[in-house]
Amino acid sequence: MKILGVLSLSLLSASVYAKGLKFDATKNYSVQTIQVDGQSLQVRAYENISYVKKPVDPEYEVMNIYIPEAYFQQKNIGRYNAQNAPIFFPNDVGGYMPAKPTPLVSQRGDTTVRALAHGYVVASAGARGRTSALGKAPAAIVDLKAAVRYLKYNDKYMPGNAEKIVSNGTSAGGAMSVLLGATGDNPDYLPYLKKLGAAPTSDKIFAVSAYCPITDLDHADMAYEWQFNQIHNYKKIDISMLDYKVQRKETAGTLTTAQIQTSNELSQLFPQYVNQLNLKNKQGQSLTLDQQGHGSFEQLIKSYVIQSAQTAINNGENLSQYSWIKQQNGRVVDIDYNQYLGYLQRQKTPPAFDALDLSSGENQEFGTKTIDKQHFTEYSYQHRTNANATMADAHIIKMMNPLQYMTQASTSQHWRIRHGAYDKDTSLAVPTILATTLQNKGYQVDFALPWGRPHSGDYDLKELFTWIDGVVNE
Repeated sequence: MKILGVLSLSLLSASVYAKGLKFDATKNYSVQTIQVDGQSLQVRAYENISYVKKPVDPEYEVMNIYIPEAYFQQKNIGRYNAQNAPIFFPNDVGGYMPAKPTPLVSQRGDTTVRALAHGYVVASAGARGRTSALGKAPAAIVDLKAAVRYLKYNDKYMPGNAEKIVSNGTSAGGAMSVLLGATGDNPDYLPYLKKLGAAPTSDKIFAVSAYCPITDLDHADMAYEWQFNQIHNYKKIDISMLDYKVQRKETAGTLTTAQIQTSNELSQLFPQYVNQLNLKNKQGQSLTLDQQGHGSFEQLIKSYVIQSAQTAINNGENLSQYSWIKQQNGRVVDIDYNQYLGYLQRQKTPPAFDALDLSSGENQEFGTKTIDKQHFTEYSYQHRTNANATMADAHIIKMMNPLQYMTQASTSQHWRIRHGAYDKDTSLAVPTILATTLQNKGYQVDFALPWGRPHSGDYDLKELFTWIDGVVNE
């Protein structure tokens, strides 16, 4: 039974909160009033809470927890109350950069306030990032796991149901959300958690919401070149613009002869990777690619694009300007997939993630305390331009890839994955492989490529919250 009111909390022995990881709902908060659709809602804001006993970066290893005041007055918001309210767990990670907790009013919009108005408790944790010597992989995912453990450790002392934590993130933050869902309670992360003094409890979460997750990094280069191999013109985003939340300036260019050769070599590696995954569609048929890169896996992605266009038309959008979309009586019957890729256009030069000259943000993510940047794919390491460049530890690379961890009971059962049909930060193959792998393993997956959406997230909160309500109330 949760403690609901300030009075009853005050009667607890002070010894309950003697340990540094105990949450005390009676202290260190402010009451803020938020406005949502003309309605006022009072919220208790507990900010900059350290979620580990021994933080190595106290600026980022903190969490903000926002709780509707109604829950301390034993009242409901819709179907939710202090006992059953899900805990919405957004992160603000972008470009694998350090991230502070999402504030109550953020530049990303009104996700937090709308989640609170919907009845959720919101807990957002900061996390270390690649620009710090102590923020290299797997620091960010370890930090977020530690924050989950804090919430579970304090489930009896705060409103909200810590057995119903729903993570949410975009881009690299989407990758963090996916990793949280895939790696619950995995022992690989335990030494790092113990070193920080994380709470001695579970870090399994209930459900995952991920927008355009930049994940499967050790295979993302070959996936990108498989998709864009025949497209040599690009509009490249500067490395400083990796964070999806800031204005991203593009520089146009054309692949060099050497880059085209790199693209050719990487794209030829992708079919073997796909085929060894042994993926199947919903009808149980194998998803494969031939040596030329064509096959049922490509057709699966094409089918998702067709579904995306059809959904847009059903919602009243006019797509008649796209001559490569073939329609009959308001139904999308086919698309010219190559022309679609031309419309999508290349954004990155090869290799897209593990740069041969170590110039990518992901190279920095896989650095160490003493080495700022490293390679994390065999191809780029073998073709490195700096003979002294080093390769990241294989175990660390594994710990950053959720596909390595989806065979255990502690993987989240519920997944919602969105990747815009106009998003070219990574290949469409990456979220498709993620969603298909989860489906094949029996998890519940809601996957779509929303039409016209670039690299972004939190653009469909009504639909997201409807999905959350559905899975937490099954």
